Amino acid sequence: MEESNNKKGRVCVTGGTGYLGSWMVKRLLEDGYFVNTTTRLDPERKRDVSYLTNLPGASERLQIFNADLDEPDSFRPAIEGCIGLFHVAHPIDFEDKETEEIKTKRSITALLGILQACLDSKTVKRVVYTSSLATATFDNSKDVSDLKDETCWTNVDFVRSLGVFGGSYTVSKTLTEKTALEFAEKHGLDLVTVLPSWIHGPFISPACPGSVFVCLKDVYQNLVRNCFVHVDDVARAHIHLFEYPNAKGRYICSGVEATIHELSEIISAKYPECKLPTAADFPTGLTTSNFFGLSNKKLLETGFKYENGLGEMFDGAIKSCKEKGLL
Repeated sequence: MEESNNKKGRVCVTGGTGYLGSWMVKRLLEDGYFVNTTTRLDPERKRDVSYLTNLPGASERLQIFNADLDEPDSFRPAIEGCIGLFHVAHPIDFEDKETEEIKTKRSITALLGILQACLDSKTVKRVVYTSSLATATFDNSKDVSDLKDETCWTNVDFVRSLGVFGGSYTVSKTLTEKTALEFAEKHGLDLVTVLPSWIHGPFISPACPGSVFVCLKDVYQNLVRNCFVHVDDVARAHIHLFEYPNAKGRYICSGVEATIHELSEIISAKYPECKLPTAADFPTGLTTSNFFGLSNKKLLETGFKYENGLGEMFDGAIKSCKEKGLL
């Protein structure tokens, strides 16, 4: 297929080997786009990216570029000539091997370099940045019944005071999203951000993604009460907001709310071979998290529709694990 004859055009996806990034590549190819995607530097070419190159349409419409968040200019070749950018890549370090300051600086420096490359390209019409629900849900409000929407922002000082697992990721994501919106406003760049909740469902990568692993192993008891969204719904939301003419600002993307007891019942009833704890194994007084009580109104008003529930999420995830010999 000649690119000049394709009405969809060429877009770039950063972090194409990750869970959401690879699914974004898959979806965009299915929708008829030409796709550039980036992977971390691999001088010896040992990384297996066949799950991307074997996708339908990949041989004609997918190009893979090496790029590194520590070298923002390395993203320029992948962005050149594109009409849109989906910035999915973000440093992941839940074990806190590096300080919050270092991770945040890396994320923001990379973001600014990438956004500047979009401006310099003169072809990028819109940037869709993948943020996180965590950027809107952590504050020191005592009223947990408050509805969370796109006007809400995480209090980074409050998160730091908690010293919780993943706190540095939350801080980094929050500060990076704010920087993205501020840069776009200052320079007149068309940019929207997507705030997914817990992403779950099938995957095409060889390894089980971290968010899927948590939902399928007994560590999922740490979820207590949470919001979930199917990976395909997240990918479709990104593409929908890229194509929707009046998209502006932030958009929460979350499909289903569920408690740990509801998750346990669903999994144990349908997949007894998973040998997961049952609701009886959990105390009824577990402290709930703040990942509930969300408003999907803004995204739904654009005409977007969710297509998958918890059943599809777990069916897809377990099927993928079995196909890859991981379960």
